[in-house]
Order: sequence, then structure tokens, then C-alpha cells
Amino acid sequence: MSEERRLDVLRAIVEDYVRTREPVGSRILTERHKLGVSPATVRNDMAALEEAGLIAQPHTSAGRIPTDKGYRLFVDQLAEVRPLTVPQKRAIETFLSEAVDLDDVVARAGRLIAQLTGQVAVVQYPSLRRSGLRHLELVPSAEGRLLVVVITDTGRVEQRYLDVPLGMDDGTLGELRARFNAAAAGHRLTEIGTAFARVTEAMPDEHRALGTAVAEVVTAALAEESEERIVLTGQANLAHSSMRFEQGLRPVLEALEEQVVLLGLLTDMTDDAGVAVSIGHENRLAGLSETSVVTSGYGSSDGDSVAILSSIGPTRMDYPGTIAAVRAVARYLSRVLPS
Repeated sequence: MSEERRLDVLRAIVEDYVRTREPVGSRILTERHKLGVSPATVRNDMAALEEAGLIAQPHTSAGRIPTDKGYRLFVDQLAEVRPLTVPQKRAIETFLSEAVDLDDVVARAGRLIAQLTGQVAVVQYPSLRRSGLRHLELVPSAEGRLLVVVITDTGRVEQRYLDVPLGMDDGTLGELRARFNAAAAGHRLTEIGTAFARVTEAMPDEHRALGTAVAEVVTAALAEESEERIVLTGQANLAHSSMRFEQGLRPVLEALEEQVVLLGLLTDMTDDAGVAVSIGHENRLAGLSETSVVTSGYGSSDGDSVAILSSIGPTRMDYPGTIAAVRAVARYLSRVLPS
């Protein structure tokens, strides 16, 4: 019973500290929460929590605040994720479904996360390494030119021109298109080069040169766009008074600028089973040692994650609300991605 009560005390301390941003004392806990015990018992429970490293006293005569360890226990065992309201869910779905292209989808997702949480949003573009080819189109253009259009299953579109022999007939182009699209089925974009090589090797001699040229244009276009891209939104939220950092704001901003390292951190966190949370010193980026990162993968309708989105704020964040927002946007983002 005492262990359960101490966990209730810890939950109350976390919730009060997140709401008030002030250290929490035993008398306040007794007045605000129906713990069913005296202030003296609450003080004993707080002493036990402090000895366990779950709460700390920032200075003499002050109340207690949660530690990273305390927040971790809260997230893992105590936090009850608040479902979004029906109007919130409807607004998210409508806002994302109105996007006109992939860039707009990613930008809108970032704005949603930043607005819902009041924190920094990080949204990764769908990774080409985890994407597939939705369709390859070959369109005759001007005399002796062919437009090669590559459409991925996550909505990226790449276009390249290719010089071809004059008099190329539609039947030949149709056959090439069909062969390449059939070869790409079920393969990631990183595997397309090998799949296309097998196609060109099996082509008749009179078509092999053109087939090889198309394959080279496609693989070259994908190579040019292979770097991972992320969008950061809501950095201005860090300047709000509710986001005080002991070491100041500069280390956080510098960590956010290290986009390659930041993306690596978020990728390592991603859990295909749901939302992952990294708290304070669990973050391997020193500049994020006073922040918490809430991350989820998103993907196509088959459930495969092709990219990630995250919310970054102080360790003193509203964990249930942030987790609910990230999870909801990830789900809706997966639905509106081209499939």
C-alpha cells in the first residue's frame, strides 16, 4: 500500500510541477490531491521518493521537483495519455488532407505539432531508403527528348530529361515503361538499380541502349535526392517563459542546428510499436540534457515507418498531452500520404 501511495505522490508532484512550474510541498499536495493521508505521511513518502532519486529539492526550504528518473517512472507507469477531443481530431485530419503536395504535408504536420504542444516540432521527409517506386512514366517531349518522371509511394516526384533517337514510337516506350514498373514492384528505391539492370540485360539489342539510359537517369535522380531532410518548426516557442532552462536557451538551439546528429537520435528512438520518449540526460546530445523528446514513426497505410516526427520541449512538459498529439498527427499523416 505504501508503495502505491508513493507512486500517487510522485504523480501528483509531476502534474503540479508541470502545471505551476514551482517546487511542490507536502501541504500543497495534501490540499490539492485526495491522497487520504496526513501531511506528515506525505512528507515521509516524499523523503522516500527523494532517497530513491525520483524527486529532488532545488534549494533549502523549497518543495520538491521531479528528476529525470522521476519523469521516466511517470511516463512508463503513471501517465494516462489524454485522448484528443473529436473537434481536435477532425481539425487535424482536415488540415492535413488539404495539403497540395508532399512539401505542404510535411510543413503542415510540423505546424500542427508545434501548435498542439507549444514546443518545437521536427518532421522528417519520407526517406528514399525506405520508400518504393509507385510509378515510372516516360513522356515524349520535344524532338529527340524524353521526360522521365519518377513517383515514389510516399509522394516524391522527380523529373529528368533524356536525349533519345528520333522517331521513337509509343509502342517501344510503352513496353519499356511496363518492364521497369513491373521490375520495381516490391523493391525499395535503393534496390531499383539492381532490378533495372536485370531488365536491361534481358531487352532486345535494339532497345537495350535506351533502356540502359532510362535506368541510369532514374538511379542518378534518386541518388541526388537521397539525403535525409527534416523540417524544424516552433523554435520561437522556446523563448516563452514556461520554457526556462538552467543552462540557458543557447545549448538547446545549437543542438537543434546539428540536424544530422539530431536525426540520428530520433531515428534510434523510433519504436514501430508506438510513441517513444527520451528524457533529459537520456538524450545523447548534451544540448538536449534539459529537454524531453517525444517521437513517433509514420508511414504508409501498410504500417511501415518511412519517416519520423517529434516534439521537443523541457523535461517539465505535459507528457500525456504531447504523446497524444504526436501519436495523432503521426496516424493521420500516414493516412494522407500518397499510396
